[in-house]
Amino acid sequence: MYATRFAAGFRWLTLLLMLACIPMAVQAQELRPRFGLSFGTMFSTTEGVGLSFRGRASAPVNADLSFAIDLGLTGFVLEGRDEASYVFDPQVSAIITLPGIRTAPYLLAGVGAFVPIESENTSNSGPVVHFGVGWVRALNETTLFYEINPELVIAKEQVEFAFPIRVGLIF
Repeated sequence: MYATRFAAGFRWLTLLLMLACIPMAVQAQELRPRFGLSFGTMFSTTEGVGLSFRGRASAPVNADLSFAIDLGLTGFVLEGRDEASYVFDPQVSAIITLPGIRTAPYLLAGVGAFVPIESENTSNSGPVVHFGVGWVRALNETTLFYEINPELVIAKEQVEFAFPIRVGLIF
């Protein structure tokens, strides 16, 4: 009789422990698309220094991995309007977020394009391979991010290097 009470108590204790281990819905992170806007600079081996504006939409696969689509426009305008050139640079990226509480580092890598908008100079256009590092910092309702995302531009006759530095907000 003593063994049966012990077995019944052990079963109830096991059941309660199993129920306590079930994750609650309030603990799970909501996986929804995120949108961001950024400003930055781009250092290019052929164009010099430019100012950039970029928009990003990302969709999380899980809490650690997201896929993103970026659309960016960089203006190399520091030598005046007459000598200015503009580049459209879209990207597709995989983003891996590393552990962090209020500040979290992330890695991003992917492919894109480097497309000069002016029609006379298309020799430095081509596909882009990029790999970068960034950091996100949680604010109250938005997130601040800053990143360094070096790009290798594979042009028709040469390989070029671009080095963007960005700061922005994720909504």
